[in-house]
Amino acid sequence: MNSKKVVIVGGGIVGLATAYRLRERLPGADILVLEKEDAVGRHQTSHNSGVLHCGLYYQPGSLKARLAVSGVRQMVAFCQENAIPHEVCGKLVVAADESEVPRLRTLAERGKANGLEGLRWLTSEEIREIEPHVGGVAALRVPQEGIVDFPKVAQTLAARLSEQGARVVTGARVTRLTRAGSGWIAQTTAGDFEADFVINCAGLHCDRVAEMAGERRETHILPFRGEYYKLKLERQYLVRNLIYPTPDSRFPFLGVHFTRLIHGGIEAGPNAVLAFSREGYGKTDFNARDLFDALSYGGFRRFLRRYPSMAWYELRRSFSRTLFCRSLQRLVPEIQPDDLDTGGSGVRAQAISPAGEIVQEFCLIARPNALHVLNAPSPAATASLAIGAEIAAVVEKATELGLKR
Repeated sequence: MNSKKVVIVGGGIVGLATAYRLRERLPGADILVLEKEDAVGRHQTSHNSGVLHCGLYYQPGSLKARLAVSGVRQMVAFCQENAIPHEVCGKLVVAADESEVPRLRTLAERGKANGLEGLRWLTSEEIREIEPHVGGVAALRVPQEGIVDFPKVAQTLAARLSEQGARVVTGARVTRLTRAGSGWIAQTTAGDFEADFVINCAGLHCDRVAEMAGERRETHILPFRGEYYKLKLERQYLVRNLIYPTPDSRFPFLGVHFTRLIHGGIEAGPNAVLAFSREGYGKTDFNARDLFDALSYGGFRRFLRRYPSMAWYELRRSFSRTLFCRSLQRLVPEIQPDDLDTGGSGVRAQAISPAGEIVQEFCLIARPNALHVLNAPSPAATASLAIGAEIAAVVEKATELGLKR
């Protein structure tokens, strides 16, 4: 069998997991991962709260629900096999008042429909037995959620790929994708690479890479920065594990929450504000191309018209520790602004439709010689090995490659 060349654009956790599953499924393929940074997992992989999501929130029957439920099991198994720090510690989803109880019950039913086991409804007294400082009138205990070191997962995946004969090339930003017969030439800052099949896992830049490959850019990636605070050491006793609010379906994001980090400390956040750069981790980070791309997109303007109060509130909260703390107090009433130190931040690559709607589902677009991951927000890190398996199955079926076991 002639070795076929598969190039994966993007060395984040989804790109690496895809290469890993592809190597398992298609051992005869020549697999190459191209990463523009000088190391793998530098963006969304290492700028998140490190939570293992088990599939609670997602529409039953959806691709996201299926891959999240399968993915958390695969990720825990991978961490166990490779001695990667992780802990299945469980979390609470809290109804702060009676108005949120019906939504929390709906969430519990959704979790059951998605196959989650061990969900437990808690009264206010039972909440305090698990998290003594949490307020709220009811909560849902989700035992299958946990915490993990995602950067270590990415580094381990890269090491395993190297051991298995795949290549990961860093410092290789793709500048152009050119058709070459039935395949491609990927022009990069590290040279040109031939491919029979291209897989686009470029995260924050996936829509632009797809456009390089000739796709019409209908949905756009908008970068939403999520900012975190950390609880001061002397106040970390207020939170034991993971504490989340009951999500409001009128708004597209989960809301600020508390997370115990795998290497110690308690994080509070994130919010969600438009970043002025796709890699804009600071409030003053600015990229003219990225900002123009967002402001000139009709879908973004329609998004603002759809969620004006949320957008304004998130912007205000970004600059106000007091306002941020007020949100946290709905979960842990004792928290005070002075308990918070500035933490890190991340940028979420969120696809927005031309109608101004948040694209909730994972979006995989398959072509005869290419596949584009055009929307993979949370829980993509948790589900990355399951996403990789899904993509590997598609590539295996691509008759143009002739890749057979």
